[in-house]
Amino acid sequence: MHDLKQIDLSAQVERVKRKTRPWKSIIALLLAIAAAVISDRARHDSHAIFIVSHLTDQFIAAGTAALFGVFGASATYGLAGKTRELLEPKAGTAHAAIVRYAILIAGAFTTLVITLALFAVPVGQLVLGGALSTVFVGIAAQQALSNVFAGLVLLFARPFRVGDAIRLRAGALGGTLDGIVTDIGITYVRFDTGGSVMSVPNSQVLNAVVGPIPPEEDQASPPVVMDTKSGTPGGPEQQQPAPPGPV
Repeated sequence: MHDLKQIDLSAQVERVKRKTRPWKSIIALLLAIAAAVISDRARHDSHAIFIVSHLTDQFIAAGTAALFGVFGASATYGLAGKTRELLEPKAGTAHAAIVRYAILIAGAFTTLVITLALFAVPVGQLVLGGALSTVFVGIAAQQALSNVFAGLVLLFARPFRVGDAIRLRAGALGGTLDGIVTDIGITYVRFDTGGSVMSVPNSQVLNAVVGPIPPEEDQASPPVVMDTKSGTPGGPEQQQPAPPGPV
């Protein structure tokens, strides 16, 4: 009985944490916005709000800029996790993970750019250098990125679901591939082919013809009865004529 009460108490605590998690993220987002506004006003129009020295203004601007980075990162991480929890029952674990990663990347990039701007770092040059670096990295990782974007297309198009028995037909696959979808990941789709689990890149799945496995035709033919003596077809054993003997 004590163990049951302890398990029930742990479940209630977990439910309370899940309910309070989005509020923490929202509060962190509001604090990040407030920190950004204070940092910008303290750096550019300090004497309109604070009647303090220039050094103190710079300290306030730098401190609130750092707080914006902390609160922005916390809000991004929390909102991404909450989005995954909401989408996972409807879209599946893999698709919810893709959306979470997209929110994390977009939020982290936005937080970094605004934080650097609050610290008076020349963001334009950094963005230009980052864009050039992104081009070279994109060329080097073209195959991996194509699988990621193909996974996003599969996320929204949803030609099949986990658990569906499908057939893929493409030249890159060497013909046809029949199997049951066991997982749809960011870069690979996994199929249970009966004897093993195969991982097919998302780009090849997207370029393949997808359809359900057709019902197998009954190719069973009538059994052939073998001769028990000669081992050749001929039905049941029949009496063979005796060889001609001497008259």
